[in-house]
Amino acid sequence: MEKEIYITTSSSLEGFKVKSQLGLVRGITVRSRGLGGNIAGGFMAMFGGKSAIYTELCENSREEALKLMISNAESLGANAIINMRYESNEVMQGLTEVLAYGTAVIVEEN
Repeated sequence: MEKEIYITTSSSLEGFKVKSQLGLVRGITVRSRGLGGNIAGGFMAMFGGKSAIYTELCENSREEALKLMISNAESLGANAIINMRYESNEVMQGLTEVLAYGTAVIVEEN
């Protein structure tokens, strides 16, 4: 059974007290869509509307970055992450970095 880790974008976790801060944790991934995906995505962009291809790429990238951040926090012994955020940057055309970061903490119930 996996240990539950709490994650919040807030600086506190309702119903819990921060016992100790373990420091910054992050998960980072760099992704690109293959040539076929870029061509299909380009056609979708020309006609407007939602781009399912790029939405899926973004969702997968965020999920991977989140899992890496959680793994980083668990390796420090954290049971929660507070002040969690996402950032993304285009490293070069067609290549995007997604970063998930926050503060790893140990919390206990009030």
